[in-house]
Amino acid sequence: MTVSQAVSAAVPSAASLIEYPSSFPIKVLGKKVAGMLPAITTIARAFDPAFDASTIELRESRGGKYLGITITITATSREQLDELYRTLSTHPMVKVVL
Repeated sequence: MTVSQAVSAAVPSAASLIEYPSSFPIKVLGKKVAGMLPAITTIARAFDPAFDASTIELRESRGGKYLGITITITATSREQLDELYRTLSTHPMVKVVL
């Protein structure tokens, strides 16, 4: 069972702590490789057509080997967020999604 599934099972959608629509930040961590930022931007736009790439925040690891990317999307439903987390988590360039 994934964390998302566990949370979904523990918190019924009627008792969601998030009011939709809502601005929702998501942090994506992975190795700093060419193409990572465009890939994450493309995924964000697939789930939020109004996604504004100028709001992306980048942070390199101390050694410069890893990159943290924070995207802020407009969340419209629990299902949208669950699917976005699944898509990001299974991307080959992504190590962690928070």
